Amino acid sequence: MSKVLSEEGKDLLFRNARTQNGWLDKPVTDDTLRQIHELMKWGPTSVNCSPARIVFLRTPEAKQRLLPALAPGNVDKTMTAPVTAIIGYDVKFYELLPKLFPHTDARAWFVNTPELAEVTARRNSSLQGAYFMIAARALGLDCGPMSGFDGAKVDHEFFPGTATRGEFDQEYFPDSHIKTNFICNLGYGDPAKLFPRSPRLDFDEACQML
Repeated sequence: MSKVLSEEGKDLLFRNARTQNGWLDKPVTDDTLRQIHELMKWGPTSVNCSPARIVFLRTPEAKQRLLPALAPGNVDKTMTAPVTAIIGYDVKFYELLPKLFPHTDARAWFVNTPELAEVTARRNSSLQGAYFMIAARALGLDCGPMSGFDGAKVDHEFFPGTATRGEFDQEYFPDSHIKTNFICNLGYGDPAKLFPRSPRLDFDEACQML
């Protein structure tokens, strides 16, 4: 790893990248969405578990299915985004470990420990969600990640047979294994709709060296 990303690249991925609230009328191609995955999949996860599962909502009909789950403040920005990605996680990711981590029987570590599987899936899908946004930015897209939604409703609508939270707790879903982590709008942001940039913590406020 002798090469260092240029200052322009660092600006693209971090310093100049913003959370978008409005979008230009410019489509995002299916090929670009595939390229995001082809980049993000190389980011590290524990035992290469790769639990993230993504649903790309590209049509008005698909967006309407999401609408009842959104907080009011997230409706307009989501309905006008070219693409909305639901970043989910598979709590039965371990079924693919014989392919993803063939060095040992890692499946056995999780198959009878659902609490460990849940926390592993959620943590590592969050990592993959961050890789997802960095990959999207690297391909010239803007991102609008958000957590203002009803997770149970999203699970119930987009991961059939998997909703086990909130108002759906009383229902029985025999193959419950995919849950929503967060939602991220994708497209080309409208700079006129950006909020002023919020401050960040300084090194001494967030870090320590021991």
